[in-house]
Amino acid sequence: MHAIRSLALMGPAAAGKTLLAEALLHRAGMLGAPGSLERGSTVSDFDPLEKRLQHSLNSAVMHFAHDGTRVHLLDTPGTPDALGQSLPALEAVDTAAIVINAAAGLEPMALRLMAQAAERGRDRILIVNKIDAPGVDLPGVLAQLQAAFGRECLPLNLPSAGAARVVDCFFQRQGSADFSSVADAHRALVEQVVEVDAAFVERYLNEGDLDASELHAPLEEALRQGHLIPVCFVSARTGAGVKELLDVIVRLLPDPTESNPPAFLRGEGEEAQPVQATADPALPVLAHVFKVLQDPYVGKLGVLRVHQGTLKRDMQLLIGDARKPFKVGHLFRLQGKEHLPIDEALPGDIAAIAKVDALHFDAVLHDSPDDGRLHLAPLSFPTPVHGLAISPQRHGDEQRLWELLQKLVDEDPCLRLEHVAATHETVVFGLGELHLKVLLDRLREQHHCEVQTQLPKVAYRETITGQAVGQYRHKKQSGGAGQFGEVHLRVAPLARGEGQRFVDEVKGGAIPGSFMPAVEKGVHEALAAGVVAGFPVVDVQVTVYDGKHHSVDSKDIAFTTAARKATWLALQEARPLLLEPIVSLELQLPTGSLGDLTGDLASRRGQVTGTDQLAGGWSEVRALAPAAELQGYQSRLNALTGGQGRYTLALSHHEAAPPNVQLQMAKEWQRHDEG
Repeated sequence: MHAIRSLALMGPAAAGKTLLAEALLHRAGMLGAPGSLERGSTVSDFDPLEKRLQHSLNSAVMHFAHDGTRVHLLDTPGTPDALGQSLPALEAVDTAAIVINAAAGLEPMALRLMAQAAERGRDRILIVNKIDAPGVDLPGVLAQLQAAFGRECLPLNLPSAGAARVVDCFFQRQGSADFSSVADAHRALVEQVVEVDAAFVERYLNEGDLDASELHAPLEEALRQGHLIPVCFVSARTGAGVKELLDVIVRLLPDPTESNPPAFLRGEGEEAQPVQATADPALPVLAHVFKVLQDPYVGKLGVLRVHQGTLKRDMQLLIGDARKPFKVGHLFRLQGKEHLPIDEALPGDIAAIAKVDALHFDAVLHDSPDDGRLHLAPLSFPTPVHGLAISPQRHGDEQRLWELLQKLVDEDPCLRLEHVAATHETVVFGLGELHLKVLLDRLREQHHCEVQTQLPKVAYRETITGQAVGQYRHKKQSGGAGQFGEVHLRVAPLARGEGQRFVDEVKGGAIPGSFMPAVEKGVHEALAAGVVAGFPVVDVQVTVYDGKHHSVDSKDIAFTTAARKATWLALQEARPLLLEPIVSLELQLPTGSLGDLTGDLASRRGQVTGTDQLAGGWSEVRALAPAAELQGYQSRLNALTGGQGRYTLALSHHEAAPPNVQLQMAKEWQRHDEG
């Protein structure tokens, strides 16, 4: 265990994470030569779509050995649309390595990932890549990082010889650097590290400089607390700083016993109690599945981190609170697309189990029934709100399409599949246009399923603004037993957000209790159908107060029909109106585009509710706007921000649509009904 390290390369797209992984594997002797994105020969980007697009879409697991230490390395995608792949890596590693593109400086994605890593208690390290890019301002980049993350961001090494190499600043007291001073950087590191231990502070004050080899314990404590965020400089292209980064990983980053423990909880909600997992191979097994994928050769694959105990091939494990164990028949260590069989995995190891259909994302595996209620505190995933209505091109393929979509959704916690009853559409929700495009490409290229897509219909609602009564007698005679039912009811508006309420105030058996479920069914059918534009009616109370029945002819269908028509009549008299969904937006964009953005939002009936200045010349805007005005908004945002803007949205509330929208929607519904 002490000879195991794990880290995830995270950060913005185009920061060079995949090529840095190649450089580390090559330098560690795992590759004869680094792979190429252009040739599609990298270890981590093995998916056909990744090769075609030449950037990462999935997190990939690799490993190598350096100085007798096994290192598990995760390469994660950098686009905001792929957060469902990158964020779970934080559950698998002890260190989050945020890779910064020296040519681009600090970007919003790096800010976001640093915050998420801090929230999960991961040790953090900043790796400034592409230090040899033309015109880079490395002192400026370091100043950006320190301005954003504080004085705890200190360089472990500095570029030297025109960025052809780097010089260590922790173990070395002197050296030649392209900027700053090795001596000053060394002093700052030692002072920052000793601050977490009073005994070392006293020694430092009495003795002056301390030997860095004595500072391992306070260094690990400083990393756990976030009191030190090391900065390393590297060029994956030339190899400058790669050997030094390997040494940092092995000599300075935490082993499984030194990192902050995972946030296991027993129980749910406010009653959940924290549970300490201990990186001890002799204890019962605790492992967490942070990634699920459908492999074309081995089927369903659950990729996991062992937190406690020793996971062995052929042992019996339980999934969550399941009572039936499964046998670990196939245990692997992953190297990109390769599955290397192993006999056991220790605390700190990342491994994979194959051919267990019950495995799912976020599952906790264990071998003790006492651990059945354990789970990890949930990650803060962004809400998938970019929807696409999807249907099979070939009639009869609906069930197959649903099953394929479900498999793809199971692999990505930021995809959501829903059948929207209000619009009768199957809608898949993702984080953006690229996210959904990748899903469609997988359906077509990997599963040979042709589909049709369109923007989903906006889920309007209807309500009423006044009270009204309605009554209807349904009477049908056809020679034999007839149908008879009469319903008297009134409708009244409720406060926004209260939904639908049905109240039975019938006295004296005017409508026998046995028919009241049929009456309620008819009411809900009328509310679901709407009266303005065919959308469900909400925030309404329907009170049935009287009616009539016949001892022979009254039937459920008669009262359902009478209640439906009585409700429809009452709703028409209660001043109905159309409610449109209002969404809250959070947008990140270059500050220079702020004026164009706010003007565009105003033209879409949007309202800016707040702005914040972010580091690196970026701004965040919070706003409210009608959902109907934001269909396909990413394309417009790209035009306003030169392709750099991103946004997320979530349903805020419903409010009355403007009169012109109400009239237009009512006319469209009327034409549809007549057609």
